Amino acid sequence: MPVFRFVQVEVPWPLGPADGRYVVRRHAGADAEHVLVLTTLGAAQRRKRAKRKERGAEPEPEPTPVVTGRATVIPAAPLESAGAAQAWLADADREAEALVAFTVLNAGLHAQRVATADPYARDVGRGDALVVRLGWGEGEQVAEGRWSGAVELPPHVGGRRRGDAALRPQERLAALLGGRDAVLACEELTLRARTDIDAGRLREGALQLRVALDAALSELEAWRGRSDMGDRLDELAHEHEAAVTAADSALRGGLDEAAATDVTRALGRLEAALRARSSLGFE
Repeated sequence: MPVFRFVQVEVPWPLGPADGRYVVRRHAGADAEHVLVLTTLGAAQRRKRAKRKERGAEPEPEPTPVVTGRATVIPAAPLESAGAAQAWLADADREAEALVAFTVLNAGLHAQRVATADPYARDVGRGDALVVRLGWGEGEQVAEGRWSGAVELPPHVGGRRRGDAALRPQERLAALLGGRDAVLACEELTLRARTDIDAGRLREGALQLRVALDAALSELEAWRGRSDMGDRLDELAHEHEAAVTAADSALRGGLDEAAATDVTRALGRLEAALRARSSLGFE
């Protein structure tokens, strides 16, 4: 009986797609790369809440039960034997395997967002996971959420987020809510570009980056005279040409390796400039 490796993720649910098994291919006619199995957990609580009629709210309500779900990402190619599976599990780069699984899961969520035209459907990240498991088992066993051998990864702590390197996030949050600072359009556009790039959506990322740079070069001009912002703006202006070229390639259908590198580099410099801008203070 063939054995398969898997990464299993449990996250708050529902994310959107219906429960089931989905075959993931790069394009039509290509070999299957993964099977994505989605299963809702805690469905009884969800049905009970859905049928509940309007009623008065308690002054000290109990926390509402949270429905969770399980996404199992299974590479389509089987392993040679149970021994090979055990060796893989012992030597696997656990976080790298988890990253691949989240990429596959987010590709499914992205497809759901587009298929349903739901702008509020979102990707999930490693920090959203309640549980992450790596394991192996026979095909049907794995698809049903069971295994012959598995390990559970420790909770994700992670290092500093990109935005924490030069900022004081809590201070800025207070400044934004208190009206002492404002969210720049380029900041939101940059976050969208980063989401696309990290998810492997290079075309969308390149197009988003072009607009983000246009906005940044305009909005950050007011800070040119402070610290090294003038040099950073000149650097972004230089990166802008490559970003425009990459976006034009994206419109024609795709990015080559050089264009993808240009997009990644330019996005990193834009993120650095935004961190530098916020580090100047909010008064």
